[in-house]
Amino acid sequence: MFPKARDEHKATKPLVPNGLGVLYIIASATYLFLLYYLQPPNNISPALTLAVCILFGGFMGLLDDWMDLRWRYKVFFPLIAAIPLISLSKNLGLPPSLTIPILGTINFGEYYYFIILPLIVTVTTNTVNQLGGLNGLETICPGIVMIGLMLAAMFKPEPNIILLYVPLIVWLSLAFFNFRGKIFVGNSGSFAIGITLASFAIISGLKTVLLVSILPFILNSSLILLNYILFRTRAAMSFDGKRLSSNHRRSLITLITYNRHLTERQIVAVISLLVTASTFAALIMQLLRLLAF
Repeated sequence: MFPKARDEHKATKPLVPNGLGVLYIIASATYLFLLYYLQPPNNISPALTLAVCILFGGFMGLLDDWMDLRWRYKVFFPLIAAIPLISLSKNLGLPPSLTIPILGTINFGEYYYFIILPLIVTVTTNTVNQLGGLNGLETICPGIVMIGLMLAAMFKPEPNIILLYVPLIVWLSLAFFNFRGKIFVGNSGSFAIGITLASFAIISGLKTVLLVSILPFILNSSLILLNYILFRTRAAMSFDGKRLSSNHRRSLITLITYNRHLTERQIVAVISLLVTASTFAALIMQLLRLLAF
């Protein structure tokens, strides 16, 4: 049923079913549409908005899988997904502000809706999509951030946690098989989960929690982009049949494997711990902020 891609980091380089992220898209959208149906009639619904964003993220990923779009083009695709979030934020009267560590809370006014929100969606979606290539990496790390957002949402007057019940279960199920090297979620899955994180954070007023949680993702993308822009070089690793290593530092993965020989699972474990640490720090910051009020 699914196209197969070669697992380059296994000695036998087996063919593995790819693109199973569509299961996450279908299950999540169906669940959110059902929530919307069960809710009282309303022109603007968080469930409907999140469903639309996930569907667009999935479409964007499928388009990338089919056409292998260059980053210069697909980097701007998530801007379209920000449109329903702008509408929701305006209609619900969500504050047009963003709390930045050290700088404090900044009110952006109308610029918040047309610059800050699209920027959050674009950065989150693309950075999540860029941190992949190893079994479990592109599923476990976003799953950790999703759990962190759900925990942070519990302290909100309207937690909206119900929006992520089914998406989390489906995504963790995919992560289990992805970590074992049985499936790949493909770009459809990584784009969809990236937009899920950005959309839920905006809907629930957890933008700062999101941005702190995805700092390892941002670091990875920054290393990749800086090396490509300044030196026109790309990240690459050598594989001896058992372990991975690199002789440069052009991404988070190559930074960790620089002059080191680590197994695929060891690398995934290290990066997952980094994401866990950043997510935990974001939760602590959120808790301290609530206690201050």
